[in-house]
Amino acid sequence: MVVPKVAATGDWVVVGLDNGGTANNATVLDRTGTYLVDGLVEVPSRVLEGPEIAVESLAAALDNILAVTKVDRSRVAAVGLDTPGPASADGVISAKGATNFSQPAWWGFDFRGALEARLGLPVIYNNDGNAAALYAHHVHFGAEAHTKSSISAIVGTGLGGGVVEQGKVIRGAAGMAGELGHVHIPMHGLLEEGQPLPSCGCGFVGDVESVSSLTGIVRNLLPYWLTRYPDHPLHGVESLKAAAKQVRSFAEQRDELALRIFEQQAMGLGRLFTISANFTDPDCYFVGGGVVEAAPHFRDWFLDRVRHHTLLREEQAAVSTFALVPDRDMAGARGAAIAAAETVAFALS
Repeated sequence: MVVPKVAATGDWVVVGLDNGGTANNATVLDRTGTYLVDGLVEVPSRVLEGPEIAVESLAAALDNILAVTKVDRSRVAAVGLDTPGPASADGVISAKGATNFSQPAWWGFDFRGALEARLGLPVIYNNDGNAAALYAHHVHFGAEAHTKSSISAIVGTGLGGGVVEQGKVIRGAAGMAGELGHVHIPMHGLLEEGQPLPSCGCGFVGDVESVSSLTGIVRNLLPYWLTRYPDHPLHGVESLKAAAKQVRSFAEQRDELALRIFEQQAMGLGRLFTISANFTDPDCYFVGGGVVEAAPHFRDWFLDRVRHHTLLREEQAAVSTFALVPDRDMAGARGAAIAAAETVAFALS
């Protein structure tokens, strides 16, 4: 990795780049901890066109955000990059491929290294779940972030997440720490009598993602619950995938079928957090993903159900909190920027 070379008194900034399936979002963070843009600043990610074009798109995203914020490139001390996983701690995309990187050209591709070579700037990598977890942690704890711990479950198409200890993301030996979706959880009491054991696209049976994700709704939850509600309007939707995307809006209207699905999702997350309580005993449990953008009454209900299904000892309950990951669409880029800024600050210390 290129080592940041900036004067200790320099007016440096870092750029955070969040690489997604359709767009790259960018932000700029200055040395005082202030974001210089409050909102999404996106360009197409073009990941389906292959690694070379995708790297060029990220370079364009950096140039664009510097133009938007009127920051001279010479002030950029480092770049934070986050992408969907699985990938190594150094940003090498899994040799088995990944959802966003399905083309063989991506398999084993050193995304971080390629971007660093293209930009001539140090690039600090995190997967998108870890970046969002880091951002949530720092926003929630503020000045105390480096003395606290947290775990974040990000509910989306799959179930991502991150573990933060004393303000630092736990990466693991291969960079795969925090892959919370593939933690096995007890299914007894979660499933209804006769409800099939849920399967995950990874090949596991009974992991968190098989329940607490959009894919879990499509593959496992919605097909079962539609058999229990034969007159439900979702029967008329053209596909299970399309119907699954409507479940949240039905839940916001307090629809019984939808609420039973989200009750099972909340129970899945609660059981994950119960395991975490006995493993890392964090100060805060974060829930992120689409639920953050839901109607407030449903969002609050869902977080309360997750809390209800998390079994804590009395001592733990007295000191821990539950919260939502803030600024869902911006969390990745901002978390990536935090990681880059901390690298620069450490280099200058």
